[in-house]
Amino acid sequence: MDGTYKGVTFFKCKKNSGLLLPFNKVIFSGAPPSDDTGSTNPQSGSVNRGDKVSYFVEDSLKRGIVVFSSNQSATGFVEVLPEETTSGDLLKIPLDSIVKEEVTTSDDQSLVQDGKSASNEEQRKADLEVDSLVQIRYKEGELAFGIIRWLGYMPQKEDVMAGVELEEDKGCNDGSWCGQRYFFCPPRRGLFVKLKACQPDTRFLSSGDFPPKSPKHSKDDDRRVPGKVPPLQGAAAVDILEGDMKGIQGHCNSCYMDAALFSLFSCSSVLDSLLFKPSTLPDGKIQETLREKIVNPLRKNGFVSADSVMTLRCQLKEESQCPSFTTSEKDPEEFLNLIMHRILGADPLLKLQCEGQRVQECYCYQIFIEKQQEMTVPNVQQLLEQSFHHSGLKLAEVPSCFIIQMPRFGKEYKMFSKIVPSLELDITDLLSDGPRECVVCGNLATHECAECFKDVILSDHGLKQYCLVCCKQVHSHRKRKGHRPVPLKIPEGFLKTPNKIPRETLELFAVLSIETSHYVSFVKYGTEKGSWMFFDSMADRFGEHPVDQTEPVLIYTELLPD
Repeated sequence: MDGTYKGVTFFKCKKNSGLLLPFNKVIFSGAPPSDDTGSTNPQSGSVNRGDKVSYFVEDSLKRGIVVFSSNQSATGFVEVLPEETTSGDLLKIPLDSIVKEEVTTSDDQSLVQDGKSASNEEQRKADLEVDSLVQIRYKEGELAFGIIRWLGYMPQKEDVMAGVELEEDKGCNDGSWCGQRYFFCPPRRGLFVKLKACQPDTRFLSSGDFPPKSPKHSKDDDRRVPGKVPPLQGAAAVDILEGDMKGIQGHCNSCYMDAALFSLFSCSSVLDSLLFKPSTLPDGKIQETLREKIVNPLRKNGFVSADSVMTLRCQLKEESQCPSFTTSEKDPEEFLNLIMHRILGADPLLKLQCEGQRVQECYCYQIFIEKQQEMTVPNVQQLLEQSFHHSGLKLAEVPSCFIIQMPRFGKEYKMFSKIVPSLELDITDLLSDGPRECVVCGNLATHECAECFKDVILSDHGLKQYCLVCCKQVHSHRKRKGHRPVPLKIPEGFLKTPNKIPRETLELFAVLSIETSHYVSFVKYGTEKGSWMFFDSMADRFGEHPVDQTEPVLIYTELLPD
């Protein structure tokens, strides 16, 4: 045809060069072809809030910004804010009657229309995407750091806009603008800026390269690593984990999580069952992220990016309904309890019993003690015995992993200036039903006396238990006549034949330390003396340095026999 159909001339062209067809069969020159479903959308039919689209009103081609979208293939529609509107009224248009225009890329049509090729800077900016770590030049030249949470177009804005969640309260919204929700973040953490105003976060750049990842790690290094990767030990741990830009990359108050994950999983398999046991959540996404995006990449490549940790934090935020999981510092105990109990449904690590009461279960143990003047520089063994004695507790069984939190200190007061980590922890006398040695003669003990705890004449350590003969002799002294020793539960086999009393010992394999809200960790990676490595998830940020540490969390596991 030549532009005339059934006697009506719609346009003029050469004979047999014209064609009339539905608008939804037309795509812009240079746009990718439609898929087999007939969708005209370059993004496989998906139209989202903030996308720029084109449509016809009578004979005129119009453009606008999607404010609402229903992506149903048959009855889908979009509500569009026209570019030229002044009233703010929205148009409701069928989904198959609009064409989506691509977000700016290095070959964007606007650059073609301007007769310009994309510069290197524009190409680098085009690589920025949702979840990219960026910095923004703020008022008076101050830098603000954050994560891109949304990209697209906004009403009355010609440029591609970025919705950024900032690390600090320097923003002006919570992810909403003009009554429309674009992403979620805490109040005063959200900021909308032009994408071209965003720069890669230079704190994660080692030589000005882009994107902000270590030059030693390709993009493939941070993808999912399925299967089971064993923990690192000995020379392998040093080869893979030692050096700059190794370990778990810190960002946005994540050091508590980075240090805890590194301590538990880098060089130990004691909690690997958490990675594979059936999750209490039907989809198992959090367990899969923990296993395949954090633990396995850490053990295989020695590096986990901040984006992977942020993925886990976002999932924890959604599951816990606690928005601060992606922005604020947390206590490692809160994080571990959430992961182990509510999400993975792991059996409690500790079973504690108070005299005459039922067994209580927990994942971590917090030491509570009274100030002891004679204890100026205590070790962990002393503090644990003091705490158990003070609370009247016993261990119902030997734990496979014993996570101990040291006494809490305030900024102005510290109970102890220093605490010496006990490399081995003897828990024999802390067990409720195990055989124990008499502190005087070394034979099988039959009685325990809590009131002898502070008597240093009988024994250097606090807990005191005696055989029947020694118990009578010790308490014949006038100072101890008022004591009330209690009988011990003794396994039947030890009553019939004299056996050597076995010692139940745990080995220290990780320490988490904190000062001024910053966590770091020390992890044992081998059997030789001094086989410890220091990890700081923020150490590779330029201008930032590791800090001194106090108030540690110590993690022990069973000491295997030689």
